[in-house]
Amino acid sequence: MPAFIIAEKCDGCKGRDRTACMYACPNDLMVLDKVTMKAYNRDPWMCWECLCCGKICPQQAIDLRGYADFVPLGASAIPLRSTDSIIWTIRFRNGTVKRFKFPVRNTEEGSAVPGGKFGPGKAEDINMPYLFTEPASLGVELPVLKK
Repeated sequence: MPAFIIAEKCDGCKGRDRTACMYACPNDLMVLDKVTMKAYNRDPWMCWECLCCGKICPQQAIDLRGYADFVPLGASAIPLRSTDSIIWTIRFRNGTVKRFKFPVRNTEEGSAVPGGKFGPGKAEDINMPYLFTEPASLGVELPVLKK
């Protein structure tokens, strides 16, 4: 099930030109209806179900399907984002409600360094069987074959 906007909760991000879900959707599927001032998913078949729109929605107006790795079939997942965490409210089929709190990334926008603390790789690294960050990030030293 793709992201579904709950019209009763959506306030169109208080009449702005772009809603938060429009800003966050990587596939540009969320659209603001200028007549009703409510957002909607213009093509549910194209939705990647990445959950970005639901995580950023300030009104909790987006219903998301929870993936089987964190909720069972038939449960609904509603995220509530604060400045330092996301609280997921999971509503199970039997009516039980559980909440889980997870920290969010707190890097300033635009300050993330591509590749982290690792420098640029060499052209021949593209043919290596491991990623350029693996040895250092895993704390291992890989043997080097001599020619």
